[in-house]
Amino acid sequence: MVILLNFNLLFTLTLALSQREREPPRPVGEGWGEGLVKEGTASMSHDRSNQIHIQHHHNYWQIQFEAMASTCEVLVDTDDSQLVQRLAHLISKETWRIEQKFSRYQPDNIVYQINHCEGGIVQVDAETAELIDFAAQCYTLSGGMFDVTSGILRRAWRFDGSSLLADPEVVESLLPHIGWEKVRWLNPVISLPYGMELDFGGIGKEYAVDKVWLLATEHTQEPVLINFGGDLRVSGTRRDGSPWKVGIENPEQDGQTQGILEISQGALATSGDSKRFLLKDGVRYSHILNPMTGWPITDAPHSVTVAAPTCIEAGMMATFASLQGEFAEQFLDAMDTPYWCIR
Repeated sequence: MVILLNFNLLFTLTLALSQREREPPRPVGEGWGEGLVKEGTASMSHDRSNQIHIQHHHNYWQIQFEAMASTCEVLVDTDDSQLVQRLAHLISKETWRIEQKFSRYQPDNIVYQINHCEGGIVQVDAETAELIDFAAQCYTLSGGMFDVTSGILRRAWRFDGSSLLADPEVVESLLPHIGWEKVRWLNPVISLPYGMELDFGGIGKEYAVDKVWLLATEHTQEPVLINFGGDLRVSGTRRDGSPWKVGIENPEQDGQTQGILEISQGALATSGDSKRFLLKDGVRYSHILNPMTGWPITDAPHSVTVAAPTCIEAGMMATFASLQGEFAEQFLDAMDTPYWCIR
């Protein structure tokens, strides 16, 4: 079965999360990490400044740091080293803020409060409410296949490349605690039944890319590429008018590219099982799980890359396609969106 989406509605849903009324680009404020940029690391007045690495290449600067279990990379096509240093501080700070706020692994954030409400109610802030609204719409549009309450299935599955499958009894015991329709959500108040959890991992990284893209483009007109673990967005062409070149990873060979894409605007996001899977009796089990059965989606491409105006939109489409299994390409053809699938 192929689930068809209203693409115009889909795009509208992303606006609240990834677009704001734009201000003209403005210089980055003074005081953000004064001093010279040193190749390799940046010296900044931030608790995690030693985790930010800046390198100058032939005709661009590269900023790198770790967040959300991914390498976060920002490429800036500029000759202004001070701008790069300041952008590195702003971008890393915002990324780590989002990670701290929405990661399920943090013991004191809003997600922890929601997941431990034990049937009580939690009042959330506007940003969290927007993300919850978006997750709810994803659930509706996907026919229940995209469900932020299904993260609890990690208790049954370990996608580490081994051959150890989940215990069917454990999976079955978790299913009653899955299902967005069981969540009571009346903005700004949410309540989860005992034993249920929210997990924004399926949209958090793409959301962060779009937020950081907005931040960067508000502070400079220089060309920028934001790449968080393969989910990326660009501000436009490079200074010489050429597109950015991006490699699609070969899911069968870690670190090897399957092909090169050129991107001048918008975003790319990838969904697949190239790094997280199980192998049992010659069968490959993807980490992408069906929330209704608790078991992996079968016959899906190893990798689905989708192009869209925003990263959260591209990520949503890529995930929706993967959830279609053998019908992934048919789904994307119906959506009339650029895509690249590797089987």
